[in-house]
Amino acid sequence: MTTIEQSYRGTLGRLIALAGATFLVGTNAFVIAGLLPRIAGSLHTTEGAVSYTVTAYALVVALAAPAIAVLLPRVPQRVLMASGALLFAAGAAITAVATGVEWFTIGRIVAALGGAALVPTATAVAAQLGPAERRGRSLAIVGAGFTLATALGAPVGTALGSAVGWRAPLAILAVAGLLWAVPLFTAFRLPAGGGAGTLRARFAPLADARVVLTLGAVVLTVAAFNIVYIFSAAVSAPATGGSGVQLATLLLVYGAAGVVGNALAGALTDRLGSRTAAVGALAVQLVCLIAIAPLEGSYAGLIVVFAVWGAAAFAITIPIQHRLVSLAPASAGFTMSWFSTAMYLGIAIAPPLGNAAEAVGGAALIPVAGAMATAGAIALFLVAYRRRTPRPALSDVSRTAA
Repeated sequence: MTTIEQSYRGTLGRLIALAGATFLVGTNAFVIAGLLPRIAGSLHTTEGAVSYTVTAYALVVALAAPAIAVLLPRVPQRVLMASGALLFAAGAAITAVATGVEWFTIGRIVAALGGAALVPTATAVAAQLGPAERRGRSLAIVGAGFTLATALGAPVGTALGSAVGWRAPLAILAVAGLLWAVPLFTAFRLPAGGGAGTLRARFAPLADARVVLTLGAVVLTVAAFNIVYIFSAAVSAPATGGSGVQLATLLLVYGAAGVVGNALAGALTDRLGSRTAAVGALAVQLVCLIAIAPLEGSYAGLIVVFAVWGAAAFAITIPIQHRLVSLAPASAGFTMSWFSTAMYLGIAIAPPLGNAAEAVGGAALIPVAGAMATAGAIALFLVAYRRRTPRPALSDVSRTAA
């Protein structure tokens, strides 16, 4: 049996292991939104101050993910993923026992370093575990971890935090991260990510304008989602009356619909192409975010909008990842680390944009800001498709001919 055939054995089980890892990382990120008021009250600070720990978390991942790709290209992927899980567990433990916003921020930064090692590597591994014609489905399975983090992790964490305190869900995540490092290390025998690890190799994908424009669309897409999601407590307050249970239910509906959207995204991407799948999902998100403001006082109306938005929001990432991997399949590790950088840059700018929108026009302006970011993402993604394939340099042509 060849090495490639061996690497394909147990593909589904290993994809599920990767999805479990992204579930933990996603839950750690998303559960903060539902617990924001309680964390702020316990740490004797403002919700805005706690929201900026999301920015700190995202910026660390955005910077660390490419640094890891450059500095550690020959480290086996299972070592990177297991180490990332252990760092994530340590960070979650620190936040769970933090007595002030300073230690809470430090814990988030440590967890961010773990996420920077784990998530891009897991995504790149997923792209290697199946045939090219089923790459969309493989990415969808791993992406389902983030979807389930929203569907189950964040709502259950919000409900648990409302019942017994916000520290409990973070402590559970710390233990789970520690345990999950074991399958991540033992279930994978793939080689290191590859590549020379030089700065030139790391930045090579950015020589393609299509990659740069698509990454710009990722930044705006993720920012649009997080502008509303992070401040979901404030956005939905007129309808929920500040009830943690009703907010958890709203997030549960959003996430459950996201499971459906994510499940359909892979097959639709393989069938319709990444452009049609991504633009269609972005257009639905745009309409939903515009509809939130006039329905902010209607809980039933928000349930419907959040359900449709959830299905669309979690159908967006898969075709965009598919597009990026298709542009540079041989350097998927580097490209996916840039995807992670763009994603976390979008998360980083969401709190200041959300705070600014709320300061200018109240909570009702927050989803409008998200809608504007979504419109920008659609424009960049379409422009990226209109760019022509870059011509290879003469030296590249010569090497190919040789």
